Amino acid sequence: MEELIELWEEPKAEEKYMLVGWRQWADAGAISSNLPQYLIEHIGAKKIGQLKPHGFYLFQLPGAHHFLRPEINLVDGYRQSLKVKKNDLFYAGNERKGLFIFLGDEPHLNVERYAETFFDLVETLGVKRVVTVGGVYGAVPYDKERQISTVFSLPRLKGELADYALRFANYEGGVSIGSYLADQAEQRGLEYIVWYAFVPAYDFSTLSPNLQGMVVENDFKAWYDLMRRFNHMTGLGLDLSDLARRSDELLSVMSEKLDTLERRLPQHSIRDYLAELTADFVETPFIPLDDVWERELGDLLEDLDDDE
Repeated sequence: MEELIELWEEPKAEEKYMLVGWRQWADAGAISSNLPQYLIEHIGAKKIGQLKPHGFYLFQLPGAHHFLRPEINLVDGYRQSLKVKKNDLFYAGNERKGLFIFLGDEPHLNVERYAETFFDLVETLGVKRVVTVGGVYGAVPYDKERQISTVFSLPRLKGELADYALRFANYEGGVSIGSYLADQAEQRGLEYIVWYAFVPAYDFSTLSPNLQGMVVENDFKAWYDLMRRFNHMTGLGLDLSDLARRSDELLSVMSEKLDTLERRLPQHSIRDYLAELTADFVETPFIPLDDVWERELGDLLEDLDDDE
């Protein structure tokens, strides 16, 4: 079989984790594509390898030409760039802990071979646990913690995952690449977890056929809620302050847009529509035990200061 893995470096950290995303179908809020890219840039991860794209992608399919073909940029007949399918591996870490970030294009063909190659890579690198992220749209409140659904490869992981304020997925239908890989991960005895965050999407056509819907393109709130869990699970100590700021800014921008829409079209009762969504929504915040202790200790110290 043709060698599909190219590695220019094999880091030797004692404990290694991998965060995975794809440019794919389950990419609401750009969670699967832009969140990994953000992390690569934010932590300065360097590219250390790739999976070759050979045999995994269609060039064209009648009726879907523009979705599949590579993209070229020509100036005066000369190629400036050619954008092809990629599956790139990045790394950042130290001697004790390391983080691999895998960002790829969901395959069109030979998915079993793709899965075999992907997990060959995971085993070659000695990764302790793989976490894949994705997003799905839903009519959920924009200003609450995102609901996160999980899929996992090994039954023994369920008890641990119960501590992360997650919903265990109950679903039957078309599969995304993330969930598909869970099957082969189990066959190999690998720790593999998928997290799908629910991203706000509002269909205002139920209020009026003249109203357009609203979706969150880059859901920084979902990115932040996912990364808080990933950070706690891996103990990598990633700085999430920038994501926290972006999350707060997103909520403010959305609130302003909805207020503006309500003022312009008061007859459609957009805020009432959102209030109904909130009334039926059960928020499940992720509050790690160490955060609880830190918060209670802070309150105690504040009380002591007040007494003094």
